[in-house]
Amino acid sequence: MDLETVSAEAFGQALTGIGLNLLTDDVERLAEFLTSVFGLSAHRVSADFAIIRNDSMMMQLHSDGTFSAHPLLGLVPETPPRGGGAQVYLFGIDPDAAIARAEAAGHMVLEPATDKPHGLREGTILSQEGYAFSPAIPKT
Repeated sequence: MDLETVSAEAFGQALTGIGLNLLTDDVERLAEFLTSVFGLSAHRVSADFAIIRNDSMMMQLHSDGTFSAHPLLGLVPETPPRGGGAQVYLFGIDPDAAIARAEAAGHMVLEPATDKPHGLREGTILSQEGYAFSPAIPKT
């Protein structure tokens, strides 16, 4: 599937497994954060929507305006952080490198890269919306 040209209907019908959709007041800013800090790829980036890809896993970003008729938008807090309590793991992404890029760009590092008892080396970086992204690799 060509993520740059696929129709919305064909894309929606092709999704399987568990999907992740993040609401944001600035799709382009969040897409830039995900690509520059974590090296994810962004497709179809517009003010309203983006597809974010990490290997075979995809997530979607939607602007608040695209959810104006959805009841979920009414639950989004008016004052940040929006993403409190949700942690998005990005497996296979080096946390040390991602944290270095995040710090260089002035993003908030919530947890430095650390070897955890569950066998992963991981860290946590917050997006401007307060979503917690945790790059993780097996510890050596």
